[in-house]
Amino acid sequence: MDEHSRSLADEELNAEVDLVGGIEPIAKDGGAPEEKAGVLGHEVTFFSATMLNVAQMIGAGIYAVPGVILTSVGSTGLFLIYWVLAPLFCFAGLSIYSELASMFPTRSGGEVVYLEQAYPRPRFLVSTAFAVTAVMTSLSATNAIVFAGYFLSACGIPITATSQTVTAVGTIIVTSLVVALSTKWSLRAVNVFSVFKILSLVFIVLTGAAVLSGLTPVKDPYSNFDNLFEGTSTNLNELTLGFVKVIYSFVGWHNAFNVLGEVKSRDPARTLKRAGLLSVFLIAILFFFINLAYVAAVPKEDMKNSGQLIAVVFFRNVFGTTGSKIFPLIISCSSFGNIIGVTVGQARMLREVARQGLLPYPKFFASVKPFGTPIGPVGLRGFLTSMIILALPAKDAFNFVVDLASYPNQFFQAATITGLWVLRRRRRKANIEPSPLQTSNIIVIGYLCLCLLLIILPWVPPTPGHADVSFWYATYCVAGVALLLCCGLYYWLWIIVLPKYGNYEIVEEVEESSEGAKNTKLIRRYKNMSADDETAPLLATPR
Repeated sequence: MDEHSRSLADEELNAEVDLVGGIEPIAKDGGAPEEKAGVLGHEVTFFSATMLNVAQMIGAGIYAVPGVILTSVGSTGLFLIYWVLAPLFCFAGLSIYSELASMFPTRSGGEVVYLEQAYPRPRFLVSTAFAVTAVMTSLSATNAIVFAGYFLSACGIPITATSQTVTAVGTIIVTSLVVALSTKWSLRAVNVFSVFKILSLVFIVLTGAAVLSGLTPVKDPYSNFDNLFEGTSTNLNELTLGFVKVIYSFVGWHNAFNVLGEVKSRDPARTLKRAGLLSVFLIAILFFFINLAYVAAVPKEDMKNSGQLIAVVFFRNVFGTTGSKIFPLIISCSSFGNIIGVTVGQARMLREVARQGLLPYPKFFASVKPFGTPIGPVGLRGFLTSMIILALPAKDAFNFVVDLASYPNQFFQAATITGLWVLRRRRRKANIEPSPLQTSNIIVIGYLCLCLLLIILPWVPPTPGHADVSFWYATYCVAGVALLLCCGLYYWLWIIVLPKYGNYEIVEEVEESSEGAKNTKLIRRYKNMSADDETAPLLATPR
């Protein structure tokens, strides 16, 4: 047998870990192989890390979901409170991810790495489920759809299902090419767009201040502040969906952890924690005052009826026809930059999935040829995003994709948090000092409880007429659970049933390309092989 091959089925799985250098646990029972340093380069600075987070957080959310959230929660008061509570959720998650990153300071990929190391048994189960779910939900369909809507509005082109879909798909193609051709230039694009987006948000905040000061044509800017909690919903489904969409607006607080192995720093985990704190603090302040500006300039019922175009209504009310043409173009640029930033981070996550051997043709998806970028994962992500955009009705696509992407993620967030305790225990048994970035158990428990609530409460029926989509309100919950169950069924057939009746076992073989990229290839080794056959080619093909 090849010297790099090993049969995990023959090993008595030692659930603990070896500790390399007293820092990074390497599971004995699989996972992605260790690569030489610098395969993807070290282009990520503190500023770039901050901007990667900012690029994802400032996207479709702040320009698209406020009206939908107000419709869900019912009152202006609770609407504004949600924008204060959501950042606390992000700070808690940031603290947890920083501790995990300190345990794996050379591994990019974020959550996929933490799950791989925390749950080595049953062999491949958690990794397979996360791999399939990550591939299906780590998409930019929502931002592409919002970009298309605002771009068409700015150009004066009628927004139809066809025009919005074609524009969204074209956007995905262009942004994928940018990330695939150069990491350095894609990061520069992220930096430029992020600075532009921050300045745009500051301008909206200042505009809101002008509205409240009576310096604009908006009449009675304080009308929405009367009876702040009048109309507050008591339906748990509606309250939960509103909070999910506020959290969606902050998605990206952990984007930089996906490029941890590319950080130019002696202590990359601490660098990313500082970058995360700065980015969340900055965006939390801007988002709150932007929503205050929306409340001041847009009547409550107009906010609820604005769909994903509340910013267009805001600018039209404040600046008239000129504002409704120019500022949607600014917002579309924001969504465009978001797609680039998300693609940079998510492509690394998908590459780590491939390096575990959990995608077909893992060597191709792990390769960084010819441009030193993960071109395979970028292309896969672009293709699947385009398919989602083409498959869903335009009017339901945004809400459905947001909800579907968020729901399975709560299961993996809960698993990641629980895995933190597992990894801590292993380090204690190995007499390793706790991480210097260790977070409080109170924060961990609170974050876990919120994840569990976001899993349970969406099943509660909403008030008639208040569902997020035109079809059954819990379709996205069923789709999310079905996706996870399909992963379990696939695992049962692939790892248990087929090897048992096919008289073979799953073997991992490490492949290394000329540029130093490494990946695991999963192959079949039949149990009736003779001793002489051990040196022969394996009688299997990669999964």
